Amino acid sequence: MQIQLNGEPRQCDDGQTLSQLVEALGLTGRRIAIEVNEEIVPRSLHAQMRLADGDRVEIVHAIGGG
Repeated sequence: MQIQLNGEPRQCDDGQTLSQLVEALGLTGRRIAIEVNEEIVPRSLHAQMRLADGDRVEIVHAIGGG
């Protein structure tokens, strides 16, 4: 299936979860926020949230500084 990830097309396995996507991107353990189809998905739901063909996913990284 194909999703839009931060505005770019990306192929994913059917039924892939957000947690699996995060792992595939090498972002496990990072401070990130994920939005699917313009809705923020809490981290507690990443393992349960399955992606569907055509989903629009935005991932942003929290960057500290001062």
